[in-house]
Amino acid sequence: MKLLHIVATPRERKSNTLRVADAFLETIRARYPGMQVDILDLFQSDMPAAAGDNIDTKYTLMAGQPIDREHQQSWQQIEILIERFLSADIYLISAPMWNFSIPYALKYYIDCIFQPGYLFRYNELGQAIGLVQDKKMVCVTTRGGDYSPQSPFHPYDFQEPYLRAIFGFAGIRDMHFINAQPMDVTMALRESALAAAIAQARSLASDTAWEVVPSTNGKTNPPELKPVRR
Repeated sequence: MKLLHIVATPRERKSNTLRVADAFLETIRARYPGMQVDILDLFQSDMPAAAGDNIDTKYTLMAGQPIDREHQQSWQQIEILIERFLSADIYLISAPMWNFSIPYALKYYIDCIFQPGYLFRYNELGQAIGLVQDKKMVCVTTRGGDYSPQSPFHPYDFQEPYLRAIFGFAGIRDMHFINAQPMDVTMALRESALAAAIAQARSLASDTAWEVVPSTNGKTNPPELKPVRR
């Protein structure tokens, strides 16, 4: 079993988001000592270009055309990133809320890996089919204010709905959110929110079955990293 930890905070040791994520990781590793954890720090990694040759390649793929040799080398960097994503069974995303949504590094990463024929495809009726099946995801977020459903600020939460929508589009249905909030009102509220989020993270890691059970409905084909190699 493999977990990919997608770190989308630049604060490293001072990050409250990572304090919550670390509690989850510590607990789940204790349950599954053989679990492989791959850490992808988005603020410390060089992402491939999402524009230029690669945007041309994306539209080539969407048109059902093969990639020419001129674009293959650049596209291989995208494929390496996608393959790293698809190789995991469980995803842990650590992302503070920035301006009601996600940090730009996470958005850029999503724009890189969400490519037709890899994470999704369209059938003959034009319906989107998610190709990332039988995976689990945990999203750890920290928010300055309270954006919970009972809060008047809830309509400003574009972070959780976006992450649910985009990864749900890829086929991930088993998603859990741990939202530490509010973090920037008073010190007392921050400590209370952080403690509650850490407790939730430990409980989620210890009480949830994380073994991946492949589906047998036969409705989708497993993703392959070979439709563009010519």
